[in-house]
Amino acid sequence: MKTRFKKNAKIFDIVITAVAGMVSVGVMLYGVGHFGLQEAWPELVLNVFYIACLVMIGMYFFNRMDTQRFNYWCSISVGATVLLRDILFAPPLAYYALHLSCLTLSVLLLCMLTFFYARKNWQSYTKRNLWAICVIDMIIAALYNYDIYLEPINEYTNYMLTEIWIRPTITYGLVACFVTETEKAR
Repeated sequence: MKTRFKKNAKIFDIVITAVAGMVSVGVMLYGVGHFGLQEAWPELVLNVFYIACLVMIGMYFFNRMDTQRFNYWCSISVGATVLLRDILFAPPLAYYALHLSCLTLSVLLLCMLTFFYARKNWQSYTKRNLWAICVIDMIIAALYNYDIYLEPINEYTNYMLTEIWIRPTITYGLVACFVTETEKAR
């Protein structure tokens, strides 16, 4: 099969994203099975969006999806997970300042994603803008990670730590794909 990317570094970025994303989603699906659907149904909903992103990354990697559709649907999927997990159904955090920081960064991330996929000439989006999406998502995950360590450890802790880092991993893969497209446009 012919792949979209020729440089080994880009192929490595996409493969690492796909493998890490699949392992993380698999762990979360195991967690849903372990804790029961009534307890963990929100994770199942989020996993649908994560799986959709991973499938689209694979389709894009093997030239089965054009750039415009990939841009639109991946931005929608990641935006939906930000809206659901971080804004509408935000988890209770140990400190209000931490909660407010995560909420503010989540709204900023959602605005950046909306601006990104709404642009007609999205290829003019700079590498710095693209990496800002990934960095903000990683900061949100790091704040959630910090909050988990502030609270008492229980049987959910390992699954929460896994779930928190799925989206930044997928965002990294998406940005790696988009950075390549902006390079081609110039």
